[in-house]
Amino acid sequence: MPTLSAYVVVTPARNEAGFIESTIKSMLEQTVRPLKWIIVSDGSTDGTDDIVREHMAAHDWIDLIRMPEHRDRQFAAKVSAFNAGYARIAHLNYSAIAALDADISFDPEYFYFLLGKLSENPKLGLVGTPFAQDGETYDYRFSNIDHVSGACQLFRRECFEDIGGYIPVKGGGIDWIAVTTARMKGWKTRTFTEKVCYHHRPMGTASAGKLRAHFRLGSQDYYLGGHALWQLFRGFYQMRRKPYVLGGLLLIAGYGWSWLKRMERPVSRDLIRFHQQEQVQRLRDALRSAGRIFYARNTHSAQ
Repeated sequence: MPTLSAYVVVTPARNEAGFIESTIKSMLEQTVRPLKWIIVSDGSTDGTDDIVREHMAAHDWIDLIRMPEHRDRQFAAKVSAFNAGYARIAHLNYSAIAALDADISFDPEYFYFLLGKLSENPKLGLVGTPFAQDGETYDYRFSNIDHVSGACQLFRRECFEDIGGYIPVKGGGIDWIAVTTARMKGWKTRTFTEKVCYHHRPMGTASAGKLRAHFRLGSQDYYLGGHALWQLFRGFYQMRRKPYVLGGLLLIAGYGWSWLKRMERPVSRDLIRFHQQEQVQRLRDALRSAGRIFYARNTHSAQ
């Protein structure tokens, strides 16, 4: 049993009637259940609230908050919903707090596993796992396991309070800001690839939608303070993956368009500086690794 077994969960949910039943089932099956799970309905109009109320009747550790209806789906609203849930559990004595999406599922040992990781290392402030979509997960051989997906982020309480919680940013990146701020403040953050959670909401399948998403992601990379050299290498790497060539070009173009417009960056100068230093160090490490491989191959060929 993990030492940090007293945890709470907050789930912002907007029109998740088609998916939230899977999330609730996963939580009910957890071997270590939370002290409280606050589901915040962010103006849902599709029956999400009725599904939650049905389970509330049988489980007193599940609670529902209803936020006013609004037409737009944007990330600042998600933070407002989370904060409403966060305020509801302020009086509880807990050690860890999770931000959990309402369209994922996971195995019964999921939170037991993550709590165990926090218990093993007091320097860890935030943990999570990859998420699978249509049976595929991101290849973490080529990514940074220090980043933690927003599908489920489990914070040590002290870490969450240290970073000041989630920052409302209309254009997105709230999960990334939380993770990077935690590292800037000296906490360790980690994605553990031994487990995954499963994402059920379709993320857009039309070709035009995917191409627009690459451009928007490039734009987001700029306004979150990404380094131009890093973006160039990221774009070249993306060209090797679907949509071949075009996806990488759009990542670079989105960044460049935002740079030309001098798009306002909603993060602090300190966070931008820290983020770019991390990116430059990762580029150096990657180039050194590539150099060692190149040297080893050529030495072997010469023998």
